[in-house]
This record gives sequence, structure tokens and C-alpha cells, in this order.
Amino acid sequence: MSSASVRKEILVQASQEKAFKAFTEKFDRWWPRSHHIGKSAMKTAVIEPKAGGRWYEIGDDGTECDWGKVIAWDPFSKFILAWQINGQWQFDRNLLTEVEVNFVSQGATKTMVTLEHRNLERFRDGEVEIRKAFESEGGWGGLLKAYAEEAKK
Repeated sequence: MSSASVRKEILVQASQEKAFKAFTEKFDRWWPRSHHIGKSAMKTAVIEPKAGGRWYEIGDDGTECDWGKVIAWDPFSKFILAWQINGQWQFDRNLLTEVEVNFVSQGATKTMVTLEHRNLERFRDGEVEIRKAFESEGGWGGLLKAYAEEAKK
């Protein structure tokens, strides 16, 4: 892990396959509605299940707002997303940081999930503030707690 990364991990009460599917297929169930960048309220959050797939939101008004894309897809062990949201919380096709999520079985009913958001130096002058946001309870740590609750259902 480089110093230009935020890394979080959580032990999930689910098998590796179930943990992976809860993160990806049920992404919309646990992602908070407050965490959107579109002009209207978020209706749905989507991760398309394939390399090259989109990562985006659909607003209540039907508009779609990209967040990035799927760089790598390896069910049920890991995936990598391109985060293309800048420090002003807007989609920026010229910005690319990466969110890698790994799923390591800890037995039949437990999985260690590790999330690393890397290349934060690409935010340039905004790196410090962005890092604080990602490390906060409203950032990746809190998001992973919400995800873990969904995964154990």
C-alpha cells in the first residue's frame, strides 16, 4: 500500500461468494442515498458485472451520472473500479484513481474484505481533503460497515 492510498478492511459474516455478490449485485441496497453526485436524488447505484462495465448512478429524474468504470472483474476474489470523481464531487473522465476490493475466505461463513483506494496523489492539491473524506466515518469505513450488514442477510 502506498502513502497515496486509503485502506480499510472488515470481516464479513458471509461466504466469499455471498460477500462478493453482496458488494456488487446488491450494491444499490447498501450504498447510502446521500452519497451521489447527480443533480437529482439518487434512485439506483449500479456496478456492471464485467471488466469494462460502467459504475454509475441513476437519478430520480432518470438521468445517469457516471462514477467510473470496472477495470478488473474476478468473481469471487476481487474487482477494481476506476474512481473518476474529482475533489468537487463531479465526474471527471481525465481523473483516474482506483478502488480495489479483495475477498479472502476465512472459512465457510466468514470473509475478510479489504478495500484500497489508491493513486490519491492524482487529486493534486485536493489530496489531503479527499483523503480525510475517504478515511472518515462517512467514507470507506462507514460504507464497509453498511455493506457488511447487507452481506450477512
